[in-house]
Amino acid sequence: MRPRATRYVPLTAAILTLIVHLIGNPHYGFFRDELYFIICGFRPDWGYVDQPPLVPLLAAGSQLLGHSLFLIRSVPALCAAASVYVTCLIVLELGGGAFAQAFAALVAALTPVLLSFGTKITTDIVSLVLWPLAALYVLRIVKGADPRWWLAVGAIVGIGVESKYSIIFLAFAIVVGLLPVPERRALFTWWFPCGMLVAVVLALPNVLWQGQHGYPMWNLLHDADQYKNTPLSPLQYAATQLLITHPLLAPVWLIGLITLLRRPDARFLGVAYIALIVEMMALHAKHYYPGGVYPTPIAAGAVTIEAWTRRTTLWRPVLVSYALVCGILLVPLIMPILPERTMLAYDRIAQNLFSREVRIAQVERVKIGSLPPDLADMHGWPELASVVAGIYRSLPPAHRKKAAILASNYGEAAAIDFFGAKYGLPPTLSGHNQYWLWGTRGYSGAVVIDVDGICDERLFRNRRVVAHFANPWGRPFENGFPISICEGITTPLAAFWPKLRNYI
Repeated sequence: MRPRATRYVPLTAAILTLIVHLIGNPHYGFFRDELYFIICGFRPDWGYVDQPPLVPLLAAGSQLLGHSLFLIRSVPALCAAASVYVTCLIVLELGGGAFAQAFAALVAALTPVLLSFGTKITTDIVSLVLWPLAALYVLRIVKGADPRWWLAVGAIVGIGVESKYSIIFLAFAIVVGLLPVPERRALFTWWFPCGMLVAVVLALPNVLWQGQHGYPMWNLLHDADQYKNTPLSPLQYAATQLLITHPLLAPVWLIGLITLLRRPDARFLGVAYIALIVEMMALHAKHYYPGGVYPTPIAAGAVTIEAWTRRTTLWRPVLVSYALVCGILLVPLIMPILPERTMLAYDRIAQNLFSREVRIAQVERVKIGSLPPDLADMHGWPELASVVAGIYRSLPPAHRKKAAILASNYGEAAAIDFFGAKYGLPPTLSGHNQYWLWGTRGYSGAVVIDVDGICDERLFRNRRVVAHFANPWGRPFENGFPISICEGITTPLAAFWPKLRNYI
C-alpha cells in the first residue's frame, strides 16, 4: 500500500491547480474563439468547418444560464486540474514518490503551453487530459495490465478526435514507439483491434460530416499553411518546443525524455515523443499542436530528479523554489491577471529580453499589437456589438427589416451574435469558416451593415462609412476598421456567396 502522503498528492495538486485557474482565468473578456465555439455549440452538429463538435458543445453548455465568463473559463480550469492529476498518476506508474508527484505537478501546471491550454477554451483543452491519460493506460498495458484496457485507449482516441484531430498523430506515434521494442507484444491481442474499432466508431460521425461537406478542414489547413501560418524549419520547430515549455523548465522534460528512452518498460513513450515531433515537423504544424504530450516526459523527469536527490534532500526545496519562480515569471504573459497597462509594460520587457525567441515562436503572419495575441483577443467584443446595434437601430424601419449584418471573420461575427442578442440584432453573416457554411440565412443583400467586410463597388452601388471601430487593446487589424451601410446590390447575395468563402 502506498504511503498516505503519496496517495493524497494527486488530488491535492489537482485542487490547487483548479483554484489558481478559477481565480486567474476569468478576467478581461471572452476570447475570440470562445465566442465562436458558443455560437457553433448553440447550433449542434456532428462537425464544423474548423473543429469537431465536442468543444463547441462544452462552450455552449457553460452559457445555458446566461453570459458567464467564470463558467466558460471553469471548463479549461477543470481540464488543467485533471491534467495535473493524471501527471501524478504517471509518476506513480513510473515508480515515483510524493516529491516526484509534487514536483511534476508544479512543473506541469506552470509549463506555458499547458498553462495556456488551461486558461481559455480552445480545441486543445481536452488534450490536456486525454493525451497523458492515453500514455498512462498504454504504459499500464505494457507493464502487464489487463489488455482489455485497449478499449479505454480506443475510447480516449475516439473522444479526442471529437475534440481535435491531432490525437490521431499521438496514437500513431505510440504504435510506432511500440513496434521496435519487445513490448510490442502488447499489440498482439484481439483487444488492440477492438480498441481501434471503438476509436473509429466514436470518431465516425465527425468523419462522415467532414466527407459530406467536402472535407473543409483539409482545405482550411492547406490554405492556412500557405497564407496564414509562419513556416518553421525542423530546427526552428525543435527550438519552439523549448520555448513553449519554458527554456528554464524544459530541462525537466528533457531529463524525462532521456529517462523514458533508457527504461525498457517505458522506452516506447520516448520513441513516441520523437515520432510525434517528426510528424509535426513534416506536416508544418503549429508549434503548440503536440503540447498535450508534455505531462508524460515531465512526470518521467520528476521521477529521475527525485532519485538523484534521495540522499541530498536539501536540494528539493531549492528545485521547487526554482521551478516556482521561473514559472511564475511567464504567468502574466499567458493568464489575464494584470491590468492592461501593467500588462503592456510587462510584455514590452519580455519582448526586449527575448526578441529573437518571440520571433521564432510567432505562428501567424500577423502584426502583434499592444498585448499578446491571445490576450488582445479578449477585448472589444461587447463594444463592437454595441456599435453595430446603434447603426442597426438608426436605419429606417423599412430598411432595418431587410438589413443583414456582414462581418469579415468569425470572431467579429460571433461577438455580434453573442452580445447582440440583447439588442435584438439579426443573425450575423460572414464568409469565414463555419459562418460561410451557414449561408445567407435568406437575406437578399438589399441593405447590408458591413463590418470590415466586402462592401465595395464590385457588389454595391452605394456605400457610406458610418463608424470606425476603436479597439486599442485588441488586434491591430481590428482597431479602427470601418463599418459601412451598403445598398444597391448588383448581384443577388446568394449568387455572390460562393466567392465569399474563406476557409483559413
